[in-house]
Amino acid sequence: MFKKLAKSVRGYWKESILAPTTVAIEVVMEVLIPYLMATLIDKGIEVGNMNVIVRYGLLMLLCCCISMAGGAFAGIFAAKASAGFAKNMRRRLFYAVQNFSFTNIDKFSTSSLVTRLTTDVSFVQNAFQMLIRIAVRAPLMMIFSLIMASRVSPQLSLVFLCVVPVLGIGLFLIASKAMPTFSKVFSTYDDMNNVVDENLSGIRVVKAFVREEHEKSKFHSVSERLYRLYLRAEHILAFNSPLMMLCMNSCLLLVSWFGARLIIMSGGTTLSTGGLTSLFSYSTQMLMSLMNLSMIFVMLTMSKTSAHRIVEVLDEESDILSPETGAVTEVADGSIDFNNVSFSYSGDYDHLSLKNVDIHIKSGETIGIIGGTGSSKSTFVQMIPRLYDTTEGQVLIGGVDVKQYDLDTLRGQVAMVLQKNTLFSGTIKENLRWGNPNATDQEMEEACRMADAHDFISSFPDGYDTYIEQGGSNVSGGQKQRLCIARALLKRPKILILDDSTSAVDTATDARIRQAFARYIPETTKLIIAQRIASVQDADRIIVMDNGSIADVGTHSELLQRNNIYQEVYYSQLKGGEDHE
Repeated sequence: MFKKLAKSVRGYWKESILAPTTVAIEVVMEVLIPYLMATLIDKGIEVGNMNVIVRYGLLMLLCCCISMAGGAFAGIFAAKASAGFAKNMRRRLFYAVQNFSFTNIDKFSTSSLVTRLTTDVSFVQNAFQMLIRIAVRAPLMMIFSLIMASRVSPQLSLVFLCVVPVLGIGLFLIASKAMPTFSKVFSTYDDMNNVVDENLSGIRVVKAFVREEHEKSKFHSVSERLYRLYLRAEHILAFNSPLMMLCMNSCLLLVSWFGARLIIMSGGTTLSTGGLTSLFSYSTQMLMSLMNLSMIFVMLTMSKTSAHRIVEVLDEESDILSPETGAVTEVADGSIDFNNVSFSYSGDYDHLSLKNVDIHIKSGETIGIIGGTGSSKSTFVQMIPRLYDTTEGQVLIGGVDVKQYDLDTLRGQVAMVLQKNTLFSGTIKENLRWGNPNATDQEMEEACRMADAHDFISSFPDGYDTYIEQGGSNVSGGQKQRLCIARALLKRPKILILDDSTSAVDTATDARIRQAFARYIPETTKLIIAQRIASVQDADRIIVMDNGSIADVGTHSELLQRNNIYQEVYYSQLKGGEDHE
């Protein structure tokens, strides 16, 4: 795990090394100050030697200045190293997620991935900053202070050795109790983010159905659960501070008692007044170091779960990758062959979404796909650009198995307008250029004319420079669909898939879009999933799907004569149209 995380330090090794180096300088100077103070008291103040007082006073001032400079630089280097570490980690996580297949994303869930990219990275960033600064300072301070205390009085330094095991056992017990609770905390963070994400993305539905109170109740429930888990963890960690104070005060009390006895009994020969003063300082330094170590221990306990969750994403390998060698980098044509294809989202042969699909589509054909809800129409077309891989059987594009293609090549020649249309914040031009980053204004206008989008775009005051809000909230559903179709057309693909992507436009607009396809992109293979018979009745062939299988294939007239499913849909829509009239 640590090896995986350490790769994110790349580019910031210098700061990561300079931070503990400057911390070490700071510690050495701080440890010297009590020793110089003891000498100043014993050889200067007690005997009234002003030269010694001035000399050691100036040395103490110099040590203070060096220590302050070391601490300041340590803070700067640690901040830069930890910020860079977090930046690299987020980049690695984001790039890893970009390479995930739909199966990988389904495994983690969107809300969980968001939590890992934000909250978990922040926890690990804070832990890293502690590791290269406080985690270096605390043990060094404790070791150097113990060494100096042993030089002053070997007998009294044994007091510190008695306290460390007590503190160690206490911290171990606290951590072992807190860790399981923190694991549940981060899992609940995922649930809370999921509730927020659902509420914000579906805010129009929430308001339309007056479900604000229900959503508030959901959020309150998960927030309350998170509060109780955090409270439980904090109740355990609350023992940390009292344990530290007990050890610190016990040490100071024992040092005071035994130190005073040693001075009185030996007459200052075994332990001097200055020596006892320095021991108090070293006691405070050691115990403060132990307190810092306990803080680090708490932080590492919290961040360990986050680190595991981050590494879990980094270790996840996409199950859909380009071939390592010999990847095909050119798609010959838009022909599509499904050879006895079966597919299960879970990989379970007993729960297949597609069953023994065998269909052969010529390049340039227009294929309609129709079927009831849950008949796996969308699953069928998602096999073509390898958004999912088949569980059994082969999918061939241009006569080549899709698994043999370079993924960018394959997906560059397959344009999909998905059931859920997505526009990104930016201008219409910027959204259209997702299809082709180098598209000219003329090419964009041509694609928009084919998608019957040019007229409404021209009606906007800023035309193609009109700003689209996040999710396309400032355009209608039909306008959003037509923009997404235009974006797909700019790819100039060999295969165009429309997954129920004209459902929000009227029948006249739908007809104009289909006529434009037939006229301007005759060589492109077109697969049109639709609920309306009118959207597919002019297709070269129509696939009727039922329960994950192909029930029938034929033209509109052929299916109308022989297929019960097609007849039922057609006559129900025809009757509905007549009733409407």
